[in-house]
Amino acid sequence: MRKIAAIIGGGVIGGGWLARFLLNGWDVNLYDPDPESERKIKAVLENARHALPMLYDVNLPVEGSLNFCESIKDAVEGATWIQESVPERLDLKHKVFNEIINHASSDAVIGSSTSGFKPSELQEGSIRPDSIIVTHPFNPVYLLPAVEIVPGKKTSKKYLATAKKFYNSISMNPIMVKHELPGYLSDRLQEALWREGLHIINEGHATTEELDRAIEDGPGLRWSLMGTFLTFHLAGGKAGMRHMLEQFGPALKLPWTKLKAPKLSNKLIDRLVQGTKKQSKGKSVSKISNIRDEYLVELQKLRKKYEKKLR
Repeated sequence: MRKIAAIIGGGVIGGGWLARFLLNGWDVNLYDPDPESERKIKAVLENARHALPMLYDVNLPVEGSLNFCESIKDAVEGATWIQESVPERLDLKHKVFNEIINHASSDAVIGSSTSGFKPSELQEGSIRPDSIIVTHPFNPVYLLPAVEIVPGKKTSKKYLATAKKFYNSISMNPIMVKHELPGYLSDRLQEALWREGLHIINEGHATTEELDRAIEDGPGLRWSLMGTFLTFHLAGGKAGMRHMLEQFGPALKLPWTKLKAPKLSNKLIDRLVQGTKKQSKGKSVSKISNIRDEYLVELQKLRKKYEKKLR
């Protein structure tokens, strides 16, 4: 039986989803009104075909077929999974959802790749709100395994279970968020780190490169294996997290951080732009993306080896 997924919106995230679905054996119908869509998708697929097979010790399934569609109607007919990845405009998403639901199977699940809207906001005005779920991925979608599944007030448990099973089937690790909240989980953490970094740069304490090194050569290496909390558990020695909190908990009252974001002045913008331009050392975004993909493949292979010792 053919497995058909529909992608509505083929930008960076939609293209990443398309590659992941396709290389895991799903047939994919894509609708994107951008006249450059086919060229852009082929570029993403080229990267994914190079990188994704290196992540596994077994061969990937036979690649699915890709169909470029002229309308949302053509894309969603016959699809059991629908991934919405249009620009972050609520009015546009509402319009797209209504058109999807008018033509899709009643059993189809609609996953939204939004990184900002709560699912209840997406469900407003829909005739089938229970089928709309936030399914927030991470770039590059064809390589990174995390996807945050966020329920809205009207989301059906049946569709949540279907979503979890679906993403597991394409080698992803769904994070089942218990309740909807602004920014979900990962983006809230990333945003806090981003805002603090903006303050440090704005006040002239460090460059973008120095701050990136502070993460990539230090906590970042630990985070990729065990996250923040297990790392801090280890910081407590034999007694673990409890001793860590007794020892370092009082520091939470110290004025170390400034979570309120600074104004994005021209001066701060220039520092950010010039700093990251210097870090790039003349390499294009595409070249750096390829290097990143190969690194993520090797890092995840290495992590699997050591996760077996932790689990």
